[in-house]
Amino acid sequence: MTFKNLLLLPIVAILICSCSTDSENTSSDPSEAISYEWEIVDSLDFEYLGDPILGAVNESANRAVFYNYAESNILISDLEGNLIAEFKKNEDTPDSYGFMLELPGFFDNESITVLGMSGVFIYDLEGNLITKIDHPESIGGAAFMSKVGKTIKTTSFGGKDYILSKSMRSHDSYPGEMKFYEDFKALELIDVESGESTEIVPFPEGSQFLNGMGYFLSDYEPAYTAKGNKLYVVLGGEPILHALTLSESGATYDTLINLNIPDFEEIEGKELSAFSEGSITVTGSTPAIRDIHLVDGKILLPYYAGMNPAKMEEVMGIFESGDQEEAERIFEQYEEEVSRGVLVFDQNSLEYLGEIKMNDKLPSVTFASDGDFLWMQKAASEEVEEDFRRIYKVKIVGK
Repeated sequence: MTFKNLLLLPIVAILICSCSTDSENTSSDPSEAISYEWEIVDSLDFEYLGDPILGAVNESANRAVFYNYAESNILISDLEGNLIAEFKKNEDTPDSYGFMLELPGFFDNESITVLGMSGVFIYDLEGNLITKIDHPESIGGAAFMSKVGKTIKTTSFGGKDYILSKSMRSHDSYPGEMKFYEDFKALELIDVESGESTEIVPFPEGSQFLNGMGYFLSDYEPAYTAKGNKLYVVLGGEPILHALTLSESGATYDTLINLNIPDFEEIEGKELSAFSEGSITVTGSTPAIRDIHLVDGKILLPYYAGMNPAKMEEVMGIFESGDQEEAERIFEQYEEEVSRGVLVFDQNSLEYLGEIKMNDKLPSVTFASDGDFLWMQKAASEEVEEDFRRIYKVKIVGK
């Protein structure tokens, strides 16, 4: 992320603008780590002139879905990099999802899901509407910070299909009131057949987000995934893995796991009076678990340790003095120093297995996954306009 993009995030956000917590608390222990590393097993070059970002991969369907910012359209490719279909849903079309709130993901082999201001939508791979599910309450404002592979999710249990999305409910409050945090639920469990939504995953007892301070959306935005009736969630920069069991009526806690991440910065709350009703702010420099993946029997937690607040203040001071070029140079220098990696847990036992650091060829901690593989998008060149995006197919191996 560049300093320019970071500055734009709050502006875009402002303009766009049932669970039991009885559980066992455990923690990850870095001293018991196993050594893992990345191995690139294949790659594809998706030839397309624009700014496509990878949403999801479905290996059994031989398909990938991208979102192209340049044209605001959704792209479907095969896993050889050939464009299969593309479509866009303008605001004035009856099946438009409106402002996108999460990258598109696969619902099944023949359809995708999109979370937008207008609701949750399921389209076939040619863009024909299959199902629209309304939000449970009207949305006054929202923000979206796209990350490769971070999409709306689906799961099935009890013979029924469900969609999991981040919750957009405000409960007639905003982040400048304690009521907002007390009533907060991170996710919606959506019954696809009935269209009914159940909000799940509150801030647990003892959470930092219940300490009387106010927080930006990016401080607590959930990373989550599910398989069957098992759900895994981390709330932004609070390093606790929530393991839950889903049911038709909601979710119950199995355990909470404290994540020990060296150099992980602490989130700084702000006085509630600093927040204005109707405005939403996100920032890319906050420490956070960026996503969660289930791969080859493992739970993967990609993390970004965050930029030291004092360094960020230094950068902003330089920027506000009028020297934007120097501010960007210093920001990029500090950004390179931020620790990034992926924590690895056993999916069945929840035992901590180890950590994988990123490298020069695979620097990003956001990626798509399916089956036993990860799909990592190579950053576009800043010097030369490219007419393709390279995607690496990657697996995890022990050293």
